[in-house]
Amino acid sequence: MKPLKVLAYVGVFAASLWAVGANAAEKVVIGDIDDMSGPYADVIGATGIEAIKMAIADFGGTALGQPIDILTFDHQNKPALGVEKFREWADQSGLTMLLGGSNTGVSLAISAAVKEKKVPFFAIGAAGASLTGKDCTPYTIHYGYDTTALANGTAKTLLAQGGKSWFFLTADYAFGTQLQNAASGVVTAGGGSVAGAVRVPLGTTDFASYLLQAQSSGAQVLGLANAGTDFSNSLKAANEFGIAKTMKPAALLVFLSDIKAIGLDAAQGLTLTDGWYWDLNDKTRAFGAAFMAKTNREPTMPQAAVYSATMTYLNAVKAAGTTDPDKVMAELHKAKIDDMFTANGVIRADGLMQHDMYIMQVKTPAESKGPWDLYKLVQTMGGEEAFGKLTDSACPLAKN
Repeated sequence: MKPLKVLAYVGVFAASLWAVGANAAEKVVIGDIDDMSGPYADVIGATGIEAIKMAIADFGGTALGQPIDILTFDHQNKPALGVEKFREWADQSGLTMLLGGSNTGVSLAISAAVKEKKVPFFAIGAAGASLTGKDCTPYTIHYGYDTTALANGTAKTLLAQGGKSWFFLTADYAFGTQLQNAASGVVTAGGGSVAGAVRVPLGTTDFASYLLQAQSSGAQVLGLANAGTDFSNSLKAANEFGIAKTMKPAALLVFLSDIKAIGLDAAQGLTLTDGWYWDLNDKTRAFGAAFMAKTNREPTMPQAAVYSATMTYLNAVKAAGTTDPDKVMAELHKAKIDDMFTANGVIRADGLMQHDMYIMQVKTPAESKGPWDLYKLVQTMGGEEAFGKLTDSACPLAKN
């Protein structure tokens, strides 16, 4: 009888270990790999981590009966560094969902690794439309905006206003290339022309030689296919050299934090495309006020998207009753996103979160009623108008 008792005890012990392991596997661990110290640090960055914490708190602080963990890392705009940290988290820290990017090159590299590790990845802050195009994966969700929507908003609007000839200052990596290509396609399709382009290294501080090339092209529009402090510095330089008086600057990707840093005197009248703004409606204002109370600033569109994406993921985990990536992704593709970020969001088969986009104009100092009252709404674009039809997507998943 003793051997039978031993076997029984072993069986109970093994079952207990299995149960502990199963419960551990169901713990939600959210990671954020982002630019915390470079040219895109204000897009999401360290302040944006507060948006993740806000979403977790509003969800109740726990998921599947356990506290929700947060991991953060500064990728320093180096794809290899971002991928290395993602793999470490996936292999050793029980990562169940990843946020961030703020750099298309980093996000593309992580997205490829995500496909292997099967971890849902919400790419936020990175603009490259190929993330849900030719480079799509079953686990990548592009949340907020992309280069297609930016071009369909800003480039199309300026073209209609008479800006027929363009010269581009382009960030010298995947993001800049995709943004320039998207805007050029809109311009030429609308009867305009591209007089030239110059590629500018990420983190450049002296734009003089690049702006002189733009000025000598004779183009009407200065297409700024960059972002973050690169955008701010290039626009400031264009104003200082008087080039903004002879060429109309096109802000192809600009964030609220950029305009705040530049100031309304220099930025007034700029046309831009955005996916969210704190003063759009009661829900956006309420979130803006809550974020302001914690950070002493209004959120950028990607920071608001981080909150929405975190909440959307947690709701999918709740609905699935598990962190199993395939079951969670199935719930995400069924979700109708109606929150402080959008009233009509859907996650398409290619991974794009389709929603309304907004064409904005930067206010004049006289029009502004406060330090963060910077935009006025010009036009709302429906999701399909902004991002294009799913049937036209280059993602193989869209064909299924």
